[in-house]
Amino acid sequence: MTASQEPRVGVYICHCGINIAGVVDVEAVREYAEKLPNVVVAKTYLYTCSSPGQAMIKTDIGEQKLNRVVVASCSPRMHEATFRKVVEEGGLNPYLFEMANLREHCSWVHATEPDKATKKAQDLVRIAVAKARLLEPLQKKSVPVTERALVIGAGVAGMRAAVDLAQRGFEITLVEEQPTIGGKTARLNKLYPTDEHAMDALAPMMKHVASHPNIKLLTNSEVNNVDGYIGNFKVKITKRPRFVSERCNLCARCESACPLETSNEFDFHLTKRKAIFLPFRGAVPQAYVIDDKVCNKCGKCVDACEKKAIDLNDKPEELEIDIGTIITAIGFDSYEPPEGEFGYRTQKNVITMLQLERILDAEGPTKGELLLGDAFGPFFRSSPAKNIVFISCVGSRQEPGVYKRLREGQQLNRYCSRVCCTGALKNALLVKRKYPDVNVYYLYRDIRTYGRGHEKYYKEASESLIRFMKYEPEAPPVVTSNSDELTVTVDDVLTGNETFTIKADLIVLATAMVPGAKLADIQGKLKIAKSADGFLQEAHAKLRPLDTATEGIFIAGAAQGPKDVTDAVAMGSAAAAKASVPLAQGKVDLEPIKSFVDLSKCDGCAMCVDPCTYKAIKIEEHTENGAVKKRAVVNEALCKGCGACAATCPPKAIFVKGFTLDQLTAQVNAALAE
Repeated sequence: MTASQEPRVGVYICHCGINIAGVVDVEAVREYAEKLPNVVVAKTYLYTCSSPGQAMIKTDIGEQKLNRVVVASCSPRMHEATFRKVVEEGGLNPYLFEMANLREHCSWVHATEPDKATKKAQDLVRIAVAKARLLEPLQKKSVPVTERALVIGAGVAGMRAAVDLAQRGFEITLVEEQPTIGGKTARLNKLYPTDEHAMDALAPMMKHVASHPNIKLLTNSEVNNVDGYIGNFKVKITKRPRFVSERCNLCARCESACPLETSNEFDFHLTKRKAIFLPFRGAVPQAYVIDDKVCNKCGKCVDACEKKAIDLNDKPEELEIDIGTIITAIGFDSYEPPEGEFGYRTQKNVITMLQLERILDAEGPTKGELLLGDAFGPFFRSSPAKNIVFISCVGSRQEPGVYKRLREGQQLNRYCSRVCCTGALKNALLVKRKYPDVNVYYLYRDIRTYGRGHEKYYKEASESLIRFMKYEPEAPPVVTSNSDELTVTVDDVLTGNETFTIKADLIVLATAMVPGAKLADIQGKLKIAKSADGFLQEAHAKLRPLDTATEGIFIAGAAQGPKDVTDAVAMGSAAAAKASVPLAQGKVDLEPIKSFVDLSKCDGCAMCVDPCTYKAIKIEEHTENGAVKKRAVVNEALCKGCGACAATCPPKAIFVKGFTLDQLTAQVNAALAE
């Protein structure tokens, strides 16, 4: 079908069950639609997106010789692709289709005004038909794909994604900012729901990543810049020096000789480490590294190294690689309570859940001995603990007007972090099993242990004499101290708001998962969106949960929002499957709704260049009738069809295919018509 043919429009109004038909008089809308110019058929159907509904449209295209189709139903975000495919299978160009949203834009927002909703539905259909009459067939273009993927972040999600892609035969570049892989999972004690030690589960995958011939592992590295488009990304990476070569035999003489200490991030700042250090016993790569932010280049480590493996003059290495698809799995940070929240950083013996993970770990700073008074310095009294209090929802579910901000500019985390309840119950049980005489109190707002096998922790905790107390968000527990003695006061909802005072030897804060410190940086480099919670935003929560708005870039793990290890690993595998499709095909089809320049009108003013977020427009010179002229040129692979350029073009020389000025004008005129 061509644009020159007389439009023959078919209009299909969906009941969407009762979502639309429960408010809108769909039959009245149909009768109205069939009287509109160029409409040759108008029908209603219970669920137009169903197989019979789709078959009806395809049949009408043939029998009624339709060359334009309008479906008035739900959001284009949900089913536009569905109906484009239907139109194409019926023999039409898929872009000779227009959609009107009668659900989100009409019935749902006017549920108590059926007459007005019906009138608005008629208006929306009239507007859609006005544009459909001017639609033109558009053609997709194909571009080749570099058969190499980039995975950013080597936690469990990133490692799983890298291994899955590598096993499919693709080259993988795995970039990790830290000097070792494993992410925060490597720092945990036991994992739920299996209760296996984290490193026992993680070590085989870490070794697989390090040894797989298709995986190029870049630790101590950072993505600096990302240009290009799906199939043809150009990525610049800075690989920071470790200052220690492969000749290192892990003798640790350098570490002993180093005079400089700093806080140990692996132990969540509970202990100290040297400026030259081995990240942890099972680290991959298994090699020492120098923290150049701490090191003063005194050279004592160099003198101590018999293998001459240390070079303090090492320089960063700049790499540029071609990439087909990208997976970002940059993980999360743990909520850092403001000073004074539940006594954190103002009172001894107040720690976070992740710090407790390290304390309970047999490889941790106390070798798993929680209650030895002298084993953990300032966090413990000289006598063993008798009372331990867990406080949940620290940094989660912070509602405005209820939670008092404790630091300037503090963002409220209104979401539930999902993992805190089960993690806290798991650790409370570990303490109770090892020290049955200790009194364990669990102060909570709500218990949310969803997930296969997670409820068992709540059941066992209830049977293990762990004492549950429920508090209201308006009246959270209050932590005070007298000398070395901590006191927690709580109004317990379970006993009719009776006030209890608990003398605590240790307080454990179940802290939230929050967006990583590097998230905003990588978001800007990849040109992808953030959600209201600050995590990376998927393209569609239900239909495209791994994709981003930028084609060829996918999300895995807790970069998207709070996830436990099981979910992060599953998401890593799923993202690998999605990212492998363009790599396996060897080419990708580009969406044709792109900006187009009318060279007869363009004067090269460059007003369209700066507004383009995707850097898809540049000004080029060309010769015309012996004269050199400047014209705007669009890289269709980079363009997302947002229309910012069209809005800023003085001579109206640039427009978006499928949203031309004539089409938009027709819609406006139809909206104003009665």
